[in-house]
Order: sequence, then C-alpha cells, then structure tokens
Amino acid sequence: MSRPRTGDHGMRTRLAALAVVLITLWSYAAYLTGRDAADLLRVRALAQTLGQPTDRLILELQVERRLTARTVAGGGRAGSALAGARDGTDHALAGLRASAADDLGLLAGGVRERADELIRQLGGLAGLRAVADAGRADAVAGYDRLIDTAFTVYGPEWSVRDSEPAAETRAIVALARARELLAREDTLLTAALAGGRITADDRRRLAELVANQRYARGEAVAGLPAADRNRYQALVDGTRFTGLLSLEDALLRADDGQPVATEEDWRATADAALTELHEFVRATARDSAERATADAALVVARTGAVLGLGLITVLALLLTWTGTVRRLIGRRDPSALPAGPDLTEHATRELFLRLTQRNQVLLRDQLTLLDAMERRESSAAETGDLFQLDNLAVRLRRNVEKLIILGGATPARRWRRPVPLLEVARGAMAEVADYQRVLVAPHWPWSLAGPAVTPVVHLLAELIENALRCSPADTTVRVAGEPEAEGCAIVVTDDGPGLSVTDLAEANELLADPPAAGPPVGRAGLHAAALLAARCGAQVSLRPGSRGGTAAVVLLPADVVTPTAPQPTTAGPQPSSLREAGEHGAELPVPAQGGPPPPRLDIAAPTQMPATTAAEDDR
Repeated sequence: MSRPRTGDHGMRTRLAALAVVLITLWSYAAYLTGRDAADLLRVRALAQTLGQPTDRLILELQVERRLTARTVAGGGRAGSALAGARDGTDHALAGLRASAADDLGLLAGGVRERADELIRQLGGLAGLRAVADAGRADAVAGYDRLIDTAFTVYGPEWSVRDSEPAAETRAIVALARARELLAREDTLLTAALAGGRITADDRRRLAELVANQRYARGEAVAGLPAADRNRYQALVDGTRFTGLLSLEDALLRADDGQPVATEEDWRATADAALTELHEFVRATARDSAERATADAALVVARTGAVLGLGLITVLALLLTWTGTVRRLIGRRDPSALPAGPDLTEHATRELFLRLTQRNQVLLRDQLTLLDAMERRESSAAETGDLFQLDNLAVRLRRNVEKLIILGGATPARRWRRPVPLLEVARGAMAEVADYQRVLVAPHWPWSLAGPAVTPVVHLLAELIENALRCSPADTTVRVAGEPEAEGCAIVVTDDGPGLSVTDLAEANELLADPPAAGPPVGRAGLHAAALLAARCGAQVSLRPGSRGGTAAVVLLPADVVTPTAPQPTTAGPQPSSLREAGEHGAELPVPAQGGPPPPRLDIAAPTQMPATTAAEDDR
C-alpha cells in the first residue's frame, strides 16, 4: 500500500485551514444577523407579555396613590372609590404575575430579576394599605417606591442597540416617566386641596415637580419621529393642556393659604391632561411597533439569506474541495487511479484556478457584508472583533489572488483606470497581520496602471510581511516612494538585524531569477515576490538599510506608472519619504494600536468582478 506523499498532506492541511476560515466567517456573519432578528422578536414579545401588564399596573397604582393621599389628608376612612382603586390594582397585579410566570424564556437575565423584584415588593402592598388606613401620610412615599420599581422593568434589554426603533422605545418610556411626574403633582395637590390649605412646603414641592415634569416631557419628545413631535405639539397647544399650565402657574404665584382653585377645578383639569398624555403615549407606542414590524421582516429575511444561502455555499465549497483532493491524490497514486484517461497537469491547474476564482467571489461577498456590519455596529468590543475579522478576510483574499496569479491566470478583481500609488501602498499595508507597525510615507506623486494594481499590491504585501517577520516587534517598517530616471521605486525598510553579504547575494539572485522548480527552503516569500514582480514588469532587489536592517527596492517601469501633480502641503516643507523623514527627525504618522485597519483597496477604487466566475462549471 502506497503512503500519501508529504505534498498531499500539506495540501489537505491548507485546504482544511481555508475551510475553517470560511466556516468561521459564515458563523460570525450568521451570529450578527441572527442576533438582530432575535433581539427584535424578543423585544416585541417583551412589550406584549410584560410591558402591557406593567403599564396597567402603573396606572392603577397612580390612581390608588392619589385616592389614598386624599383620604389621609381629609381625615376620613377609605371609601368606595379607594376600595375600587385597590381592586383595580389587585387585578393588574394578578395579570402581571401570570405574564411573568408564563414568559417562555423571554424574561432572561436582568429583565427576570427586575420583574421578580417588582412582584416581591408588591407582596407588601397589604401592609402599605394598612399604613394608609392608619392615617399616616408616609404611605404615599411607599406608592412612589413601588411605581419607581415598576419603571425599572423597562431596562436596557428593551432598547437592544442603537437604532431608530431603540431610540423611539427609550423616548416612549421617558415620556411615560414624565407622565408619572404629573401624576405625583396631581397627588400632592389633591391631598393639599382636600386638607383645605396649600402650605409653603407643598408649594416648594409643587415647584420642583412642575419644573421636572415639563423638562422631562420636552426631553422625551425630542427623541420621537417628526410626525409624533408634531402631534405632541398640537396636544400641548390644546385647551386641556393650556388650562393645566395656567392653573399650575397660578398655584405657584399664590401666597400661602390663598385659595386659587377648588378641588373640583383641579380634578377636572388634571384628569383631562393625564388622560390625553396617556393616550398619546399609547398611540405613539402602537405606531412605533407598527413601524418596527417592517424592519423585523427585513431583518428576518436577511437572516434567512445569510443562514440558508451562506450555509449552502460553504457546504458546496467543502464538497468540491473534497472531490478535488481525492482526484489529485488519486492522480499521484497509480494504485488509486480509476479506469479511463489520466488527469493531465494542465487540467489540474485549470481545476485549481476555477476553484480559487470561486473562492474569490465568496470572499468579495463576505467583505461587502463585513463593511456593512462595521458601519452598523456600535459596541467597541464587537467593532474591534469585526476589524480583526475584516483583516483576516483581506489576508485570505490575498492568498487566493496570489494563487491565481502564480497559476498563470488573472484575478477577477482588477482595475481599468489608474490608481494613486499611495492607495496601492495602503492597500498592501491592509493585507498584513501586524499592520499597526507599518508607516506609509504621505507623498506619492504617481499613479499605477490598472492592470498592474493587483500584482503590485500583493508584491508589496509580501515584502512588508517579510520585513515585519525579520524585525523586532517594537520597531516599525517604513514604505516610501522614490523618483527614478524612468518610473519610480518603492522602498520597504525594516530595522531588523540585516543580512550578511552572502545571504544578501543569494536573496538577490533568487529575486532576479526565481527557479522554475519552486522556492528554496525558507525563501517562499521572496520567490512569490519575484514571480509577482515578473507579472507587472517590476524588478525587486535587497540592499542594506540606511539605519541598519534591510531595504527592499521595487523598481516600477515607466509604462506602468504616471507622474501626477504634487500633493499640497499644509504646514511648510515635508520630507518626500519615510526614510528621509526618519533621517531628519521629522514626526511620523504612527497608526493607533488596536484601531481600525487601513482602508482596503477595493473600497478606495472601482473594481471589476465578473459574476460569471461563480457560475462556471468544471467542464
């Protein structure tokens, strides 16, 4: 029995690693889109199962608190109105308990804890009523605490992340809290008028409540859509709210003990304003839920597309790779060859090129999705993970396109028009892992011909990556453009230990004439750089750096580079290259550690990606 060759094992390992990366990318994209859909559905379910019972309970507690304060202040016993209010509160409490007990897993984490705390505190409602029946005014403060606890149920889980529906939800909850301030004002004045006198302390507390509830209403409404803000403005300009504002102002200006309004006057004014404000909050919440329904449908559709189509694509790709590996191993192992014509070397290369081109299309779609996610995501930690995932995808695309180029074909991602050479250098910087250590000179007065962009980007990425590996982690790698008699040169310089004379000569010999049999051991990067340079007519050589280390020089011929107008400067003369800047002590633009990666070249310039690449078969 023949043993598998080392090359077969390496090929299997590389394909398996690529499969793991693709599955990881799909899994993370599916997690992000699935999380959005799950959050929307969960918040809608929370509003129906817990939000509505909590809202009813708050309203009943507000009525019971007002009647309790009136009874205590009037020195009477609980009448039928207060008894009816207590029955309404008990009924709302029973509904809340039933919803919390049948939440079907929706009340997870903080929501469950806050709902349980509210129900626990409501267990002491009988004792609070006994305090009120004893004629103690501090019972009102107990109702205040219960209502505050009820509002804490609307925690951060109800707004998910920053989005338009989340902002509307926060504004609606804030408006309901502003209504509670008006209800507390109603309770205060009801008790004072029932007692026959508004004291100086009552007027001080009234002034605080009036100022707070007016400010809170204004701040809450500012977060609503324009149509809802217009409806609110019409509400406060109406006769009911203007009557409330006038009566509040009159009560605040009156002297101690001066009768300004009767209890009946205040009751009619306050009831009208509270009712209109409550109806506005309910209508706004209902409209927001209807608007969110369309958003939820889009999110669910997007989730289905990512989960379903993405999984199908990944599985089909893995099956294709499996078949390819089996055919290649069978071709190398004569004992495993099937009957029929042999698979030629040309057919093998064509098969790998087609497969790699299909991978390139998938990577383009994944990078497009990552761009959209990075713009939408607001969490610092998750945005950082997205940047890392983006960099991994760019490096994977680089390997795919390099394989296509080295196989003798042209990558699907190409440029028709010239691209600024500075963008080309930044694009190469984006294709390496440790890009934070790379400094790119600010002035590049050249443009690169479109067909040469992709090979030059990958050529520079190979040299930058080699410089990063050969230099200490606390140093930088500098990339600069230098004018030449014909064309221009790109210099990549590191601060490593440098090469011996013998090693430098061997490396330059490899770059000038790469062996057809493949790269020598440990020289794969320079071998790939030499082949990429040949594709665009460039010449690559190594020389000692001016500050130690090694400088890689890429000579670009005049037929692929075009001089452009000098870039304007903003603060006096500046060095033309990073090497010159370093020698003269000028300040260099150091990229932020842990910050976003440099812009990918496919974002900075128009691309061409034929859709037929993914549809071609293996014929």
